[in-house]
Amino acid sequence: MGISRSWGMWLVLVLLVSGGCSSTGGKRADSGAEADAQAATAGPEGAAGVGQATPLGEDPDLSLTALDNPDSIVAVRVVYFDYDSSELSETSREVLIAHGRLLANNPQQKVRLEGHTDERGSREYNLGLGERRAWSVSQMLMAEGVGGDQLEVVSYGEETPADFGHDETAWQQNRRVEIVYLGR
Repeated sequence: MGISRSWGMWLVLVLLVSGGCSSTGGKRADSGAEADAQAATAGPEGAAGVGQATPLGEDPDLSLTALDNPDSIVAVRVVYFDYDSSELSETSREVLIAHGRLLANNPQQKVRLEGHTDERGSREYNLGLGERRAWSVSQMLMAEGVGGDQLEVVSYGEETPADFGHDETAWQQNRRVEIVYLGR
């Protein structure tokens, strides 16, 4: 019985993750989505120079003080998403692996994962998409050894944009999950 429950939980997890990767509903049809997705893959974090940051793996300390070092990869606390997607980019994965290692090494530290979307789509759809994005980040962190009790997932949908513009540049900034370290 325990094996079938375990498989059921994995099936639900796989469905949640794969559901977040596919496009849903006719509301989100976008003829330029492919081009937008390619442009956003590097995301604003790429422009922030993530590739130039010091990898956490080179930091033997793995302490929370790394969060205060602007040259550390964990100084990057926002990951960005393609249009209508909750799939993590390779750049985002590198950042999340570093955060996962840091959090696993500091199990008392808790974070809130705040999912956001751009303004396109209904309010309800965007709340769901923001939640799927936050859960994608959560699953990646847990795969790195972070305890579920360290993570809080919340979706703001389109309600708290980082950029109030109404063009692709603004929308790229708004399709994100912010990693908020609590109590710091």
